[in-house]
Amino acid sequence: EYEADVNYPGSPDSLEAPGGKTIRRLRQALSRDPVFQDWLSYRPLGTILAQLLGTPVTCPLAHHNCIMTKHPRFSSDTGWHRDTRFWTFQSGELVNAWLALGAETTRNGCLQVIPGSHRMEIGPDRLDADQFLDREHPLNQPLFETVQTVELQAGDLLLFHARTFHAATRNYTDETKYSLVFTFHGPENAPKPGSKSAKCPELILPDLS
Repeated sequence: EYEADVNYPGSPDSLEAPGGKTIRRLRQALSRDPVFQDWLSYRPLGTILAQLLGTPVTCPLAHHNCIMTKHPRFSSDTGWHRDTRFWTFQSGELVNAWLALGAETTRNGCLQVIPGSHRMEIGPDRLDADQFLDREHPLNQPLFETVQTVELQAGDLLLFHARTFHAATRNYTDETKYSLVFTFHGPENAPKPGSKSAKCPELILPDLS
């Protein structure tokens, strides 16, 4: 996926524009190298996910399953959103695993989160046309006052509910930022048939208990 594909603030206007073919995400990571399967089989990861979601833990390959990148010159801002806005599962109970492959700081576009927002009901009137939080809506202002910035070092893992509102700035440094991201759900939360969430197979994580 290229920066021009997302049409976010700061992204190039088209693939032909300067920086238009800057890579934003390397999709379908699991199929690209066995190292990604090794990560999903890592016992400490599976143990924590089982505690949060129950067993079996399942990784839907239609969503995330990617390396996220932020390049120095042509990265873009990511507005406040929930990953579940375009996902279709039996419920919204999914957990994202964000593995920093290098330092993630305020300067290179680390994640920002609104703690507890996964429990909040936010009406459509508080969102813009792309289902980002409306920055100007008066009811959203108290949420922005609670924002926490999540700086990470290489090897740090952030687990967060897929309904958590999160955002990121563009990369203001001279080096590309890389993150490995997968999402997971527990039993009885399969994607709804015929939906985008069901277009790829799912991987059931091994029970390493």
